[in-house]
Order: sequence, then C-alpha cells, then structure tokens
Amino acid sequence: MTAETPVLDTLTEMTAASLEHSSLAPRELMLARIAALIAVGAPAASYLANAEAAEDSGVTADDIQGVMVAVAPVAGTAKVVSAGGNILKAFGFAIAVADSELADDPDAVE
Repeated sequence: MTAETPVLDTLTEMTAASLEHSSLAPRELMLARIAALIAVGAPAASYLANAEAAEDSGVTADDIQGVMVAVAPVAGTAKVVSAGGNILKAFGFAIAVADSELADDPDAVE
C-alpha cells in the first residue's frame, strides 16, 4: 500500500482477494461483479476500481453490454442507463489518467 492512494490500494487488494478465494473463474467473477455494480447503482469510481481486474480477466465491452442486457429486467432500465453513463465516465477518467502519465513520462513515445 502506498501513502498516496491508501483507499484505492485497499480496494485493489479486496478485489484480488475476491478473485483468489472465489470458486468462479476470474472472468465470470468479474461479470458477476459488474452485474452487482449495476444492481446497486454504483458510481463511475466503482467501475474504475474494477476496470483493471475486469480487463485482466478478459472481460470485453461486448461482455459488459451483455451483462447490461441480462440484468435490465431485474435491475431496471434507470439503473442500466445510469450504469452505461458511469462506465463511460470511468473509461474517460482512465484515458485522461493514462494521457497525463504519458505526458509526464519523458521516455514516452508520442
């Protein structure tokens, strides 16, 4: 854990522990986690906190769209539409951070 991001580090460790202790394959666990985020109306930061683990486990944009379609009848249209917006915000934030890190790296290739 770093002094700069203790909350994010804790959430990352919790996600890793969940992956390690689940009987589900990592990809299926992350799909279930995305479904849960949609169901509880999670903010963009929650999707961002799970983005790396989802990507590492092979979850694709098509998978996320499929989960959204699957949970819509149960979670409701408002939560699914809100989730779509929050997922896009999370991706936008991730791209902005990556761009910033590239701009700060003198060895980065443009």
